[in-house]
Amino acid sequence: MTETALSQLKNFTTIVADTGDLNAIKKFKPLDATTNPSLITAAASFPENKELIEAAFDQAKSEGYQSDELIDRTIDILTVKLGVEILKVVEGRVSTEVDAALSYDTAATIAKAKELLALYATYGVDQNRILIKIASTWEGIQAAKVLEAEGIHCNLTLLFGLHQAKACADAQVTLISPFVGRILDWYKKAENVDHYPIEQDPGVQSVKHIYQFYKQNQVKTEVMGASFRSVEQVLGLAGCDLLTVSPNLLDELAQDHRQVEIQLNANAHSSNIESLSPITEIDFKAQIQKDLMASQLLQGGIDGFIKARDQLSSLLKQSFGIDADIKA
Repeated sequence: MTETALSQLKNFTTIVADTGDLNAIKKFKPLDATTNPSLITAAASFPENKELIEAAFDQAKSEGYQSDELIDRTIDILTVKLGVEILKVVEGRVSTEVDAALSYDTAATIAKAKELLALYATYGVDQNRILIKIASTWEGIQAAKVLEAEGIHCNLTLLFGLHQAKACADAQVTLISPFVGRILDWYKKAENVDHYPIEQDPGVQSVKHIYQFYKQNQVKTEVMGASFRSVEQVLGLAGCDLLTVSPNLLDELAQDHRQVEIQLNANAHSSNIESLSPITEIDFKAQIQKDLMASQLLQGGIDGFIKARDQLSSLLKQSFGIDADIKA
């Protein structure tokens, strides 16, 4: 029998599980795993994570936190505890996200990243197994630049265009996560189109362009395609450094037996690819504002992650009988 599409894909690309579901991670055996506030919130609803949540709350309480600060600390501890459990299953790294509310505050992002790493250290986790996940705002990218210079590896997420990718290259970040599905969603709505052939899919094409730009300019930052809507999108980026894929699509790939062909080649060259040159804050912000798709999706993604964290906060307050109106 022909190999599954998933097993073939693993020959070309590092597959990462985009989930906080430990059972799914055990099933598909990815090298790495990624989480975000939405996935952490979803994971908190799993009965098997009840003990982790209670332990996180008890730890935060024992540290002297109260009211809203108690809940915020509980969320950070829970996020790290889930990361620790994931690292018991995967051989590689886990991406752990900084609170999206800090996306426009460089100093606060740096401080929060170090808080999370300090928590991981209490569980004996080497920081080289952690990718600190930060939104690709100018301020977030500058935070990553400082962290990377200190040997702290970062994953820049909510990335929708070459201008963000250029700034990440300047910052020498470890990894970027350009979003495929959200770009497709935006163009389908903006252009009132129901479907794009995979060779014209704007999300797939965006990642291909960034990947080629990096390879031709010898940028060491890894490219990890993210936010997929279909197996066709995933297979359309076969050969990308990494692809982070949700459990439902991993399951489809595990049952698919089509022939998988490499779509991205690090050695391929294109005359249409420009050379790498530093991008300033003024240029970066001007290009973001000019690119309606990127600006809307970046802010929408940040707002969505803040909302997911707020939902988890409300859930925890309800679970532990904390008055939501009390302010720390």
